[in-house]
Amino acid sequence: MAAESKVTILTIVVLLGSLIALYAAAGGMAITNATPQPIDFFHRVHAGEKHIACAFCHRTYRTEAYAGMPSTELCMRCHRVVIPHHPEIQLLHQYWDSHKAIPWERVNRLPGFVFFDHQAHVKHGVACAVCHGPVAQMDRLIQTAPLTMGWCVQCHRSKRASIECATCHR
Repeated sequence: MAAESKVTILTIVVLLGSLIALYAAAGGMAITNATPQPIDFFHRVHAGEKHIACAFCHRTYRTEAYAGMPSTELCMRCHRVVIPHHPEIQLLHQYWDSHKAIPWERVNRLPGFVFFDHQAHVKHGVACAVCHGPVAQMDRLIQTAPLTMGWCVQCHRSKRASIECATCHR
């Protein structure tokens, strides 16, 4: 192969890689790495197979800015008797026995300067899956939406919601 052809191919590969990186940085690709959790929780089983509503575990999603995470007590309501000897449920029992909250790691993060209110979005009919993806089909929760400013503004425009700066930046 001629040197000129090699340079052309290399240039195309570099440009294509740069475009893919730019696209991902702009929010065009989902983040696919699952955030490690203290207990290996399966949304597919709970929300999917068992049809447990989001609101059962995320108690404040309709009434607060933050949707809330399930307490150790809430998990133990079922898991005192449901598969209590499973290794992951044994971890839950350890938190319960030591009177400690489960230190769940947030999966969907926004910068600290962004104000997001679950209550306002739910009130206006935004379904959980719009931002959180098909949770009932996921074993381990991953961030499926880029949650970038451009992505949010596009959604606001499509729903005719405010795009004034103070709506999200306070």
